[in-house]
Amino acid sequence: MKKLIIPKQIVTVNKLDAILKNHALLIEDDKISGILGKNEIELSAFEGEIYEYPELTLIPGFIQTHIHLCQTLFRGLADDLELLDWLQLKIFPYENAHNQASLKISAQLGINELQLGGTTTILDMGTIRHQEVIFEELINSGMRAFAGKCMVDKNGLMPQFKESTDESLNSSYELAKHYHNKTKKIKYGFAPRFVLSCSERLLRDTHDMLQEFNGSLYHTHSSENRSEIEEVRKMTGKENIEYFNQIGILGNSTVLAHCIHLNELEIGTLKSTGSRVSHCVSSNLKLGSGIANIPQYIQNGISVSLGADGAPCNNNLSIFHEMRLASLIQKPLHGPTSMDAKTTFRLSNIEGAKALNLENEIGSIEVGKQADLVLIDLERPSNPLNDSEEKIYSSIVYSSERIDVKHVMIGGQWVARNGKSLHYDENELLSLGKKELKSLLNRVD
Repeated sequence: MKKLIIPKQIVTVNKLDAILKNHALLIEDDKISGILGKNEIELSAFEGEIYEYPELTLIPGFIQTHIHLCQTLFRGLADDLELLDWLQLKIFPYENAHNQASLKISAQLGINELQLGGTTTILDMGTIRHQEVIFEELINSGMRAFAGKCMVDKNGLMPQFKESTDESLNSSYELAKHYHNKTKKIKYGFAPRFVLSCSERLLRDTHDMLQEFNGSLYHTHSSENRSEIEEVRKMTGKENIEYFNQIGILGNSTVLAHCIHLNELEIGTLKSTGSRVSHCVSSNLKLGSGIANIPQYIQNGISVSLGADGAPCNNNLSIFHEMRLASLIQKPLHGPTSMDAKTTFRLSNIEGAKALNLENEIGSIEVGKQADLVLIDLERPSNPLNDSEEKIYSSIVYSSERIDVKHVMIGGQWVARNGKSLHYDENELLSLGKKELKSLLNRVD
């Protein structure tokens, strides 16, 4: 069935950063098949569904490149701690207590929140056990995603939360065989947790698996916290990025979450290897980890994109919070013109697509790309009243919130309409979430 969307304006994020007024978007199956001037359209003769939104702005779906769906159930249960304490005292025990039921509702809560906020693609890091539950929920929800089980084969913070190296590698391989490209929207992201919880063999052998699964990714944490970095130095004698480079796991299929504390040599290594950085500004602030020098990374040509991280180190999975903070936090350090609204907005769509090597499929509104779309209301009194094109990016990044998202489409299919999910009942999610959280907390060692 063809679909025709006629918005107030289209923010394309194409190579010209074109903003189109008096245009409509034609969608056939899962792709954008045409961008038409209104004078080219005969509505009475159109055979398909017509959606007219003269007050809404059409933008590309948001892309978040570091998420932990398995942690959504723990929101508010790990506040005001630094990273290693946060892991040891709260997150590892909670993840270790997951069963299939609690993991399913955690994923549902996260996906529902993300989609209602306009996020249409994620790179998710799962947990050790029951990863198939997350994959099935991603498929059922219509989300576009890379995902993979979390890999941990050593754990000084919580010894019972780990697997043997062989078990971690073998189970990840089997999951990749089953789920990578199982649908058009689902790919595998191998996910060793971070240096302190992974042996060198696990890190190396996992990276070797990428060759067998074309289009898969390598997803891990790096250089997030000064205490973590000091432990990495003690263990390896090197900085995180230096160590990763030595063992051969950097490259354009590697996405590193955080990368806050990097020296000049490490920045140069990221650039030369084409490795990607997922900037998780809210998480970095809440855990007191620090502020990454994102303007410098961008100036060096390093791929940077955005992610909310997990709900317990953010308490909100909104891309709007990430965009606003990512822009504002750099200005006292680098001046008010750094991280302007347009640059920051692009981190949430086309730059996220590039980080995932999907820039030819998603991230902008162009003919031939997937119809991953968001219709957002910028016509509220809390948004700029100036209707000029130059204020659109400002309106989205500095003034808008999740509540302004009205309709969301992934691959030509609506997943949210009028601010409501087409897959989930929020009252049911709330009731079941409370029940499963209570049971999980009773299981915590």
